[in-house]
Amino acid sequence: MTNHITTYIKFLSLLLLMHSVYAQQGTIEGKVTDGDYGVAYANVFLNGSDFGTASEENGNFAITDVPEGSYHLKVNVLGYQSFSTPIKVVSGKSTKLDIVLQESSEQLEETVVTGTLKAVSRSESPVPVEVYSPTFLKKNPTANIFEALQNVNGVRPQINCNVCNTGDIHINGLEGPYTLVLIDGMPIVSGLGSVYGLSGIPNSLIEQIEIVKGPASSLYGSEAVGGLINIITKNSLEAPDFFADAFATGWGEYNLDIGAKVPVGKKTDMLLGVNYFNYDQLIDNNNDNFTDLTLQNRISIFQKWNFKREKSRIFSLAGRFFYEDRWGGELQWTPEFRGGDEIYGESIYTTRWEILGKYQLPIDEKMLLSFSYNDHKQNSVYGDTPYIADQRIGFTQLTWDKKIEWHDLLFGTAVRYNYYDDNTTATVTADEVTIPSLFVQDEMQLAQKHSLLLGMRYDYDKRHGNILTPRLAYRWKLGDNDIFRFNAGTGFRVVNLFTEEHAALTGAREVLVTEELKPERSINFNLNYLKKIYSDNGTFMSLDASAFYTSFSNAILPDYDSDPNQIIYDNLDGTSVSQGVSANIDLVFPSSFKIMVGATFQDVSQNEGGSKQRQILTERFTGTWGLSYDIRSPKLSIDYTGNIYGPMRLPILGEQDPRPEYSPTWSIQNIQFTYKGLENFEFYGGIKNLLNWTPNNGVPFLIARANDPFDRNVTYEANGNVAATDDNPYALTFDPSYVYGPNQGIRAFFGLRYRLD
Repeated sequence: MTNHITTYIKFLSLLLLMHSVYAQQGTIEGKVTDGDYGVAYANVFLNGSDFGTASEENGNFAITDVPEGSYHLKVNVLGYQSFSTPIKVVSGKSTKLDIVLQESSEQLEETVVTGTLKAVSRSESPVPVEVYSPTFLKKNPTANIFEALQNVNGVRPQINCNVCNTGDIHINGLEGPYTLVLIDGMPIVSGLGSVYGLSGIPNSLIEQIEIVKGPASSLYGSEAVGGLINIITKNSLEAPDFFADAFATGWGEYNLDIGAKVPVGKKTDMLLGVNYFNYDQLIDNNNDNFTDLTLQNRISIFQKWNFKREKSRIFSLAGRFFYEDRWGGELQWTPEFRGGDEIYGESIYTTRWEILGKYQLPIDEKMLLSFSYNDHKQNSVYGDTPYIADQRIGFTQLTWDKKIEWHDLLFGTAVRYNYYDDNTTATVTADEVTIPSLFVQDEMQLAQKHSLLLGMRYDYDKRHGNILTPRLAYRWKLGDNDIFRFNAGTGFRVVNLFTEEHAALTGAREVLVTEELKPERSINFNLNYLKKIYSDNGTFMSLDASAFYTSFSNAILPDYDSDPNQIIYDNLDGTSVSQGVSANIDLVFPSSFKIMVGATFQDVSQNEGGSKQRQILTERFTGTWGLSYDIRSPKLSIDYTGNIYGPMRLPILGEQDPRPEYSPTWSIQNIQFTYKGLENFEFYGGIKNLLNWTPNNGVPFLIARANDPFDRNVTYEANGNVAATDDNPYALTFDPSYVYGPNQGIRAFFGLRYRLD
């Protein structure tokens, strides 16, 4: 009897204990919506714990057996802004919570404006537009946009000079002058500015970067032949109250980026951004007595004013001031040697200011006036060769957006003013021209799944007369997640030799223009397919693939091959073709693991006199990738980014030059760790160029005749060719143009971000 009573008491005690434990646990349940519909497969979790779940197809979710206490509940899902709220779990009770998510600017349905000059969702645009957010830029932090684009598939920042480290942007294998760079839709980065225009834009004020690969001349004029890059700055509604980002590298690079929103009255907000970059280390790891990286001291100040008007009409003004002092050359160079022939150095002082604005007319019709002006002054010397240049560009454009039944019309007129003067023989007098333009665009909704865009632009250039650039775009939407696009267009480009080819000013090569250069003309075709796949477990995949073809007539390309002592410019007596295929694949898993992979295969070549030759400094294939993983606890993100480039033909100095004619396949890889455990703060650090690759690997030297930069000891034969001597066994002259990639090896970096909303 006693045993039975004891057993009963133990059983009762166990029940009471189980009830006590159960009573100390609670449940969180609710629904995730976008305001109208449930959001499926949203990641719902308690921050800093192992408790979490994924929402069902209708948006419902439940987290059970949660210990009593206070938590922070978070919700993440592709296409929406992250959600966070404090929540208290009470034992034995269910806490109900309905969550409404806001659409994110990083979703696949981002609003884009570059393709058609109208704000439309990416999937509805007949022109394929790639969009890159500030989050993308943070995965591999850089001091300027130029370097940041190294992880964009089909886009390559090309270094053009071993000494001054200036460069341009290649899109689908086409040289930098074929790419138009815009800021808020304004073509203020061109000519002289094309080399420096992507430096010093405060990253804190960038809303997104839109890239169009293919012709856009019918809307943007002659420079948008191969593609365009539009850097869109934030408006006052989306900008943080204060933002600061500072980082340093093991090479001694220091970058500071500051942004702030300043209210000025009830109807005016001002955004202020400042970027400062400094690098002053004399590093010569390849032992040629030349700087491996150009020393730089740069500051950029940006302001944007937004004015609130009736009916939400647009009115904004922005301005930027840019100053940079950069030099590279022999290690013993100092400013007192500037412009002399004793110690070789390339010194460039750049002063630049810009103003741009948009004003929507106070009428019922949707008419927008856009305007910009910039002044760019460059005081530079390349050894003992001066290059003093002044460029001014003014631009005004009026557009009328009008819908008539199934026609979405855009009418526009623009005037562009160009002034350019330098001290070269190519510019005897200042080049000054005003180019008026008219353009029209009609996007027709042919059926529910089919739309057709037709466009035409007319420009008048007094140097070349009337210029017509038509355009066609067709979109076939097979379903919500399947889109075909076909684009075709023509281009017209007037070359300004020395503003675009700074390599022509470096080294001992003679620059030779054999004839009056005719404008280039091009025709371009692009076929694009976009596919999105949503799996039942919350995994998301997208495929963005393109095939492209561009043919040029009268192409103007530098000839490094005919004479090792010259760079010859003339119109190609034949055709120049860029063709290939490109694809981007994005994978997002419910576990917060993301994969972005891109690859481009291309053939860029010239055919002249029945002979086909690959274009110099152009790779056959490229690849990019980005792997990201977010760890909930301890709030750590890991980003592994990289690129790979196939061999490219290089500018060697004749048959005796011991340097390889083709580059190897090379890759730059980076890893970064970001800690977000403190409110408003982010700490990040990692390693750049993990493989420690530099272009001097496997070559006897990069700069030809670095020991004799003024060619004092070069002997010439009677025919003008360089003679081989004991001092110069390879018959070379000084030449720093043998360059195809960054010359920085492995280095650590560390940074801190602060954001206050």
